[in-house]
Amino acid sequence: MPGTSDRSGTSDRSGTSDWSGAGPARAEPVGLEWRPGWPVDLQATLGVLRRGGSDPAHRFVAGELWRVALTPDGPATLLLRVTGGVVSARAWGPGAAWTIDGVPELLGARDDLTGFTPEHPRLRDSWRRHPGLRIPRTRLVLDQLIPAILEQKVTGAEARRSWRELCQRYGEPAPGPVPAGMRVPPAPTVLGRLSDADWHRAGVTPQRRHTLRRACLVADRLEEAVGMPPAGALARLRAVPGIGAWTAAEVAQRALGDADAVSVGDFHLPALVGWALTGRPLDDPAMLRLLAPYAPHRHRVVRLIELSGVRKPRFGPRLPARDYRAM
Repeated sequence: MPGTSDRSGTSDRSGTSDWSGAGPARAEPVGLEWRPGWPVDLQATLGVLRRGGSDPAHRFVAGELWRVALTPDGPATLLLRVTGGVVSARAWGPGAAWTIDGVPELLGARDDLTGFTPEHPRLRDSWRRHPGLRIPRTRLVLDQLIPAILEQKVTGAEARRSWRELCQRYGEPAPGPVPAGMRVPPAPTVLGRLSDADWHRAGVTPQRRHTLRRACLVADRLEEAVGMPPAGALARLRAVPGIGAWTAAEVAQRALGDADAVSVGDFHLPALVGWALTGRPLDDPAMLRLLAPYAPHRHRVVRLIELSGVRKPRFGPRLPARDYRAM
């Protein structure tokens, strides 16, 4: 594994912020000090995991990242900070050791940059300004699949509200001395038992709730995608009715560390890529042709475009955020 590390059981809380002691804590966290040997940009690399500023499972506080997840060993809270090229990690909860073992992969240790040479001036500039960008690998499929399904065919505000309400209503308190309000995302077994009325109160439409139920029924089979080749992993995800190319790619990018998965079917992405690289909007087929020379780094190119600051022109009003609970 790239870099050097030193695991410890120390509990040094110096330099952290907003310790609330809200959840059940281990007496001592599991710790890791890791020098990866390349720049680490927590925001650029892991910001894609956060579902809005009020995500109960992710918080950026004073340059540190708090992340809460349901691991194979149980709930865990992870605190990450980077100082002088050294990643300091602390984790609490039953899944702490599993979480600490995955920190290098979470920050891109398996992300292979071989052959990536951005040719377009905008990509070169973005890569120069964000050398710490890597494609993360959470190793947790449902952790990313559930919020991705919530994002299907609704506005971001609607999806984030549903995710927040599901975590608050059906998730557990996060282990460890976490910032106030952080929660463990609900387990698939919990979501699978929710009634239509429960889903409606969370603002989840029938089509999405049916997809979520089907995914929760085969959660163990979907988690097996972590150990599969990219094509097989995408096929495994898409075997569930209601999970299409867009949703599978969104999960592969985050849970599997797939630097080539493109979110085909995204409402905004083809136009954004088109404006960034050609100065005009594109559709999905044209976007894929434009990105083809960058394989197997097409998603990396998209991330650099997103980080470049370029925005596509607006030609009409934004879609209004709806509240399905009132329907």
